[in-house]
Amino acid sequence: MLIIGARRLLAAGDAAAAGARCREALALHPDHAGALEVLAASLSLQGRCAEAADLCLALVRLQPHEPRHWVNLGTTRRAAGQLEAALGAYMEAARLGEGSADFYLNVGLAQLERRDYEAARAVLARAHALAPEDAEIRYHLAKAHYEALRPDEARAALLTWERCRNLGSRTLANLAQLLTNLGEPRQAQAALERALQDTARDPDVTLTVVQVLERTNRVTEAAALLHTLDARPTSGSTTTDLTVAKALLAQREERHELASALLREALRACDSFDKRHYQLFPLAKSLDALGRYEEAYETLREAHRSYRAHLELVSPLLALRGPAPLLTARAGCAPQDVACWDAGGAPGPAQSPIFLLGFPRSGTTLLELALDAHPDLQSMDEQPFLQAAIADLDAAGADYPAALGRLTPAQLAHVRTQYWQRVQQRVQLARGQRLVDKNPMNMAALPAIMRLFPQTRVLLAVRHPCDVLLSCYMQHFRAPDFALLCDDLPTLARGYRHAFDFWYEQADLLRPACLEVHYETLVVEFAGQMRRILGFLGLPWRDEVVAPASGAHRKGFISTPSYAQVTRPVNSASIGRWKPYARHFTPLLPLLEKYLHRWGYDAAGAHLPAREAPG
Repeated sequence: MLIIGARRLLAAGDAAAAGARCREALALHPDHAGALEVLAASLSLQGRCAEAADLCLALVRLQPHEPRHWVNLGTTRRAAGQLEAALGAYMEAARLGEGSADFYLNVGLAQLERRDYEAARAVLARAHALAPEDAEIRYHLAKAHYEALRPDEARAALLTWERCRNLGSRTLANLAQLLTNLGEPRQAQAALERALQDTARDPDVTLTVVQVLERTNRVTEAAALLHTLDARPTSGSTTTDLTVAKALLAQREERHELASALLREALRACDSFDKRHYQLFPLAKSLDALGRYEEAYETLREAHRSYRAHLELVSPLLALRGPAPLLTARAGCAPQDVACWDAGGAPGPAQSPIFLLGFPRSGTTLLELALDAHPDLQSMDEQPFLQAAIADLDAAGADYPAALGRLTPAQLAHVRTQYWQRVQQRVQLARGQRLVDKNPMNMAALPAIMRLFPQTRVLLAVRHPCDVLLSCYMQHFRAPDFALLCDDLPTLARGYRHAFDFWYEQADLLRPACLEVHYETLVVEFAGQMRRILGFLGLPWRDEVVAPASGAHRKGFISTPSYAQVTRPVNSASIGRWKPYARHFTPLLPLLEKYLHRWGYDAAGAHLPAREAPG
């Protein structure tokens, strides 16, 4: 009767009372398996996982052929942080025939905590095959793909997540966060709103909601919810996350002394060097805002070392390879091939995308938001659709970009159709609207742009090279190839020079209709520059384009690191930001001199002519 009563109390959520009943039973029968099992469960619910694991160990000694006891031993060991011992217990359970979806989920969770993401993907895929509609399994499988730097597979795992069962507020909040990180704002919003409906959600779930709200520029709501958390304890595992959330919101309010103090507190609690980059990058930004430039620079150096250690753990082969070439390793177009290009059937300017290009951190997001406010235009978050089109061109026999001339109008029309089909998965263009395809590094894909859309209009964002490089160096880029390129300033400067050497070499040959937009002139003469840009695009003036911050607030999710910056009114505060770090740029100036001269920049400032490439 004591054990029956204990089970009822446990089911009712009274773990302490259930444990007390079990101890009464064990006083009478010290080796009672049922009492040990329920007591272990009650201790786990109270967060006393190491004690629970000891009881589970006693159970496997009593009944070594019972796989359930080995599973429970593994799970309690995992909760106690004993990951290798947990896997040993799980292996024994598998040897004894355990193979349920829940079992594979628990093994997958252990592998996720070990950060063996490839092993986690394999195990969680088995769990998903056994229980395809289980929401928790689906989320953790997608998480494993995401952490293994496989975002496309993560998105695929989350297709039709709404149809899953067991969609509690914790899983919904986790889905909202992961979908946000994957650049799926509509789906993320749906999951978030459902999570918010649970007014009884626990503090840890609320913290995840706060993180999503901040990332999607719903700062007022995030701050209000964060305030409620101060009076409610979170679990020990999320204390650091709470501290970082407070720091990020302090940064949004320009309270950088507070943000710095909070981030240093989080760093003191960080138990692994390869995790420190999560706090170091935002700390460097606050130190920079406070004028503590050398401290900020040293913090950035440590941040990059930490992120490299993270990549070596997650993807050792990628980290060993180092930064991939910024551009395709193939040569550019051959003049004799370009002379054979047949533009028959190609769309005109109004039926072509507008391509917004430039090196990252050159002002492309600001310009995109301004253009997106025009009713005749619609932008989409940065997408690799041109890279997919290049693969389609290769598949059609182009040997990209050497033999694009051999493609027939019909083949090109097919590739264009595939491009637009991908676009339709992201945005729905109204009748007469033109697409703004903004992806800075599409400047590396000019041959594809000009072969598919020879009458397109191209906007090339230009900014002082040193400001661009500093801004890139300060960002926490997730894309590993670009993150490794930003690992140090010399490597980044070489990539920058390589990118523009390729661009101008190909532009001289392919002659795109291109307008260069200088960031410094844009932010100082915003309305005048927007008139110039709309004139180039053949569009009428609309007052909405001069309020990009309003558009950023309406849009909510912005995929780039500029997501917080572009919600503020247009200003010139970022011009010359590199100058306090000038001594670190002096060795790079010979490499950058060609473009400093071409664009009229010098160390003292910038002369900014309005330039149009011939078209």
